[in-house]
Amino acid sequence: MSESKITEDEIEKLYQRLNREAEAGGYHLNPDVEFTKDLISGILTNQKRYGYWSCPCRLASGVKKDDLDIVCPCDYRDPDLTEYGACYCALYVSEETLKGQKTVGSIPERRPPAEEQSRSKPQFATTSNLPLPVWRCKVCGYLCARESPPEVCPICKAKKDRFSKFI
Repeated sequence: MSESKITEDEIEKLYQRLNREAEAGGYHLNPDVEFTKDLISGILTNQKRYGYWSCPCRLASGVKKDDLDIVCPCDYRDPDLTEYGACYCALYVSEETLKGQKTVGSIPERRPPAEEQSRSKPQFATTSNLPLPVWRCKVCGYLCARESPPEVCPICKAKKDRFSKFI
């Protein structure tokens, strides 16, 4: 089965869309436009190959339900941005990285091996066994479950210090 070639027009359209959506949500695409467009080409290739936007830097299984954690933007983006200044594939960068206040180095893989993923998923969650704390934006009420609050609320754009632990 031969894959159709990704066109420059397709890459440019998705680049513009992702850049617009990222900035509107308080995120930033990598300022190296050529590098970023190469990553976008990989996302589009995976879209044509698998039917979903799997991360261009990770090996997808081709089964969407098994790869939901690596559908772009992946589940690991925000913790990577907070800790390293860029996500694993460096499509997204933190504001500090964008401004040159933080240098990005090697980013370790956070995704657990497949066998650990299937073992670690709880059948159901209660407040006592949630795998992550839940954070609430004090401005708009946005809730998110993750290790730490986002740098910027994707709804109202409030900064990290406006979040409190909800659960």
